[in-house]
Amino acid sequence: MPIDNRAGASGTLGMAQLARARPDGYTVAIAPNGTYAMATALYDRLPYDIERAFAPVGMLATTPIFACVHPAAPWHSLTELIASAKAQPATITYASAGAGSTSHLFVELLLDMSGTQMVHVPYRSAAQTAQAVMQRETAMSFIDASVALPFMRSGEVRAIALTAPQRSAQAPEVPTVAESGFPGYRASVDFGLFAPAGTPQPILVRLASEARTAISLPQLQPRLESLAMEAVGVLPRNSQRARSRRRAGGPN
Repeated sequence: MPIDNRAGASGTLGMAQLARARPDGYTVAIAPNGTYAMATALYDRLPYDIERAFAPVGMLATTPIFACVHPAAPWHSLTELIASAKAQPATITYASAGAGSTSHLFVELLLDMSGTQMVHVPYRSAAQTAQAVMQRETAMSFIDASVALPFMRSGEVRAIALTAPQRSAQAPEVPTVAESGFPGYRASVDFGLFAPAGTPQPILVRLASEARTAISLPQLQPRLESLAMEAVGVLPRNSQRARSRRRAGGPN
């Protein structure tokens, strides 16, 4: 099955294509929470109705983000970076994968919690934000773990914090943002699987079953772990609702 990576506008361009696809189970999309959860609050208009255009199949995986600086940067901790930002308001730059992306909003959450200001420099992708840090075009960036880890291992960037609630087994020396003086801070990129609205329920159940099988394959687990990604059990929408009712003590 061909894969079409449709980037742009926080992923909403790709989701717009999915909204126009035939609901036959042959066209699906994997989208991060920046697309399916945050974009609706960021854009006055979207080319689809998020509540009606899609049939959610389930969650696939989640991954944290590393706060990265150049190895020659003067900051060896998030505390030091924030202190510099407070001493020099709106002078330190940070790269993101675009306005409204998770790497943009997660930094803004930190700045709001710390009462500091930095200058936002948007790029088009996480890979470009990593390059921006390595080439010292910007001072810092929040980079997806799957993108950051190879550059961390090669010494081309230095990670000073992790957005997850616990440290990563892939980089246990990197403290969390919460450990760095911001208790309660937690952020991750969560990937969901979607089909077009109108996709028959039996097809959604089959898609969820196949996705659950795929992310459970033993040969896939080392790859996910190497990228600091955690597989999430996939359930079709009706099963999710049924489970929620059971937990709440309601009828199935």
